[in-house]
Amino acid sequence: MTDYARTLVLVRHGQSEDNEHDLFSGLRDPALTPRGVEEARAAGRELKRRGFRFTHVFTSALKRAHQTTDLILRELGRADLPVVKNGALNERDYGALSGLNKTQARARFSDEQVRVWRKSFDAVPEGGESLAMTAERVWSFYEREIAPVVRDGGCALLVGHGNALRSMLMRLDGIDPKTIEDVNIGTAEFLVYAMAEDDERLVRVGG
Repeated sequence: MTDYARTLVLVRHGQSEDNEHDLFSGLRDPALTPRGVEEARAAGRELKRRGFRFTHVFTSALKRAHQTTDLILRELGRADLPVVKNGALNERDYGALSGLNKTQARARFSDEQVRVWRKSFDAVPEGGESLAMTAERVWSFYEREIAPVVRDGGCALLVGHGNALRSMLMRLDGIDPKTIEDVNIGTAEFLVYAMAEDDERLVRVGG
C-alpha cells in the first residue's frame, strides 16, 4: 500500500437526475440517481483497492458533488475527513440553457447557436458562463488552495463537475481550446495526477 504523497485525484460526480434526463444542469442542484449512488460507491471502492490515503478533500457547493464525496469517503472508511466546499468549483453556469434538454434548446435557440455555446471555449450562453470563465475561477482556486497542499506532500481528492474538470484538464494536460471540445469525463470517472519530487508539474499517471 502507498500513501500517494504529492498526488491529486479528480473525480466527476455520479449520475445526477439531470444527467439521467439529458438536461443542461449547470448551477441547478439535482440529486444523484440510484445509478449515480452506485457509481460513486464503486469509485470509492476502487480508490480504496488502490490504497489511496487522502489528506485533503475539496468539492463544489452543489448537492450532486456533496453526495458523491460522502459516498466515496464512506467506502474509504474516512467519513470523518474534513471537506472543503467552495462555489469556485461549481459547474459551468449554462444560463438560459439550464433545465432544457438538447432538443428543447435547439428549438428555442437554433442548432448552430446551441452548438456554439456548448463547444466554443469563449462563447457565453445568455445569462451564463463560457468555458473560459469557468476555467478562470476553477484554476484560480486550484492554484490558491489545492496546489500548495499537493506540493507539501498531501494527497488531495477533488470531486467536481464535467465542464469544471475539463477546464482543469486544459492546464494539467496542455489541451488546447479546440481539442477540449471532444474531451469528456464520465460520471464517477476519476483521473490521477502525481507531482515528481524535483518538479512541481502534475502529470497524469492513471485513471
